[in-house]
Amino acid sequence: MLEKSPQSAASDILPGKSAAATAEPARFGLAARILLLTIAFVMVAEVAIYIPSIANFRNAWLRDRLAAATTAALVFDAASTDMIPAELRNRILHSVGAQVIVIKSKARHRLLAVSDMPRQVDETYDLRNPSPWEAIAAAFRCLTAPPGRTLTVLGDSPMGAGMLEITLEETPLKKAMRHYSIDILKLSLLISLIVAGLGVAAIHLLVLRPVRRLTSSILAFGENPEDATRIIKASGRRDEIGRAEAALAAMQGALVRELAQKKHLAALGLAVAKINHDLRNMLGSAQLFSDRLTGLSDPLAQRLAPKLVGTLDRAIAFCQATLAYGRAVEAPPKLSRFALKPVVADVADTAAPAEISSVTIENKVPDDLEVTADPEQMFRVLMNLCRNAVEAIEGMDKSIDPPGKVSIEARAEPGRVMIDVTDTGPGIPPHLRAGLFEAFHGSTRAGGTGLGLAIAADLVRAHGGSVNLVDVVRGATFRIVLPEHPGAPV
Repeated sequence: MLEKSPQSAASDILPGKSAAATAEPARFGLAARILLLTIAFVMVAEVAIYIPSIANFRNAWLRDRLAAATTAALVFDAASTDMIPAELRNRILHSVGAQVIVIKSKARHRLLAVSDMPRQVDETYDLRNPSPWEAIAAAFRCLTAPPGRTLTVLGDSPMGAGMLEITLEETPLKKAMRHYSIDILKLSLLISLIVAGLGVAAIHLLVLRPVRRLTSSILAFGENPEDATRIIKASGRRDEIGRAEAALAAMQGALVRELAQKKHLAALGLAVAKINHDLRNMLGSAQLFSDRLTGLSDPLAQRLAPKLVGTLDRAIAFCQATLAYGRAVEAPPKLSRFALKPVVADVADTAAPAEISSVTIENKVPDDLEVTADPEQMFRVLMNLCRNAVEAIEGMDKSIDPPGKVSIEARAEPGRVMIDVTDTGPGIPPHLRAGLFEAFHGSTRAGGTGLGLAIAADLVRAHGGSVNLVDVVRGATFRIVLPEHPGAPV
C-alpha cells in the first residue's frame, strides 16, 4: 500500500480503541477530592487555632474562679471567723468552686476559708504571669489527666501585697474544657463545610466545568478524528484554560487536515500506482517507435531522436521508481562525482527545447565544477525547478520585456556547492511562501499539482542539503546547497 488508511493513521495517533470506549468513569471525582482536601485544610487550620485557644479558655476559667475568690477573701478578711456561720462559708466556697482560700504574704499566711481539706495537691499553677507554652502544656495535661485531681491556683492578692491561693477540684474545669472543645469541633466542621462548599462551587465553575468540557471534546473527537464538527470551539477565556482550549482546537484542526491529506494521498498514491503501471507499458511501446526515428535521414529527426529516446528512458525509469516507492520508500541517492554542466545542459534541452519553447535556459555553470550527488536525482531536482519556472514565464503577458529567461548558476564554497535557479517570471506570492515545499501547497498556477517543489526538496534533503527561496527584486530564485561528500566514487 502507498499510504496508511485514515483509520490506521488515526489509530497511530490514538492507539487502541477509541478513548470514549476505553475511558472508565471516575470513581472518586476531582470535586470530591477538592471537597475533602478543603475540609482537611480547614481542620488543620482550626487545630492550629484550637491549641492556643484551649489554653486561653483554661486561663480565663481559672481567672473567673480567682475573681470570685478575691471577693470572698475580702468578705472573710473583713469579718472574724465567728461572725460567718459555717453553712454560709461553705455556700460561698461552693459558689467560688474552691475548697481552700489562702492569702499569703511575706509576713503571714492566713487561711481564710476551708470547706474540705484535700488529701494532696496534684498540680500548682501560677496565673500571675504564665508563658504561652506553660499554658498550652497545662491545658493538655488537664484534658488527658485521670479524674479526681486537685489543683492549686496562684493569683494576685486583693490586699495589694502577697498572693491569693485557691485549691479546687479539676473535674469541673476538665468538663468545661471538653464542652468547649466539642463546640470548637462543631464550629470547625460547619466552617469547613461552608468554605469547602463555596470553594468547590467556585472551582467547579472556573476549573472543573471547563476541564470536563475539554475532556468531553477529546473523547468525542477520539471517536471520529476525521469529523471537523467535533473540533472544540474555544470559549475565548484569557486564562490557562482558555489557552488550553485554543491549543486543543488548533491541534484538532491540524489533525483533521492531516488525516484528510493522508486520505487524499492514499487515494492519489493508489491511482498513481495504477496509472504508472499502464503508462510504463505505453512508454515502452513509444520507445520502440522512437528507435525507428534514428534511422531517418532528416537532419532534424537525427538531432531530436536521441533527446526523445533519452526522455522516454527517463520516463520509464521514473515510472518504475514510482511503483517501487509505492511499495517502500524512494531509493537513497547513489553518490558519484560528476561534472554539473552537462546535467544542466540536458535539463535545458528537456525543459525548454529551443525548437518549441520561447523561454531560454542559460547554463552558467563553470565547465570544471563538479558535485558529489546522484546524477539522475539531480536531473529531477533541476528539471522540476526549471519546468515550474518555464510554465510560470509562459503564463505571463507576452509583451513584457525582457523576454522570459531562466538561468542556472553554480559555485563551489568550502564544504559545499551552491546552485541558483533564477527566472524572470512573476515570482512567488507572499501567501504561498509558508507552505511552498509542502505537497499540494506550493503550486502557483491554475491546474498545478503542487508536487514539483515538494519532490525537489525531498530529493535535496536526501543528499543532506537544502533548497530555499531567495528574496530577489524580480522573478524567483531557488538556491540549492549540496554538501561535499569526501570519498564518493567518480
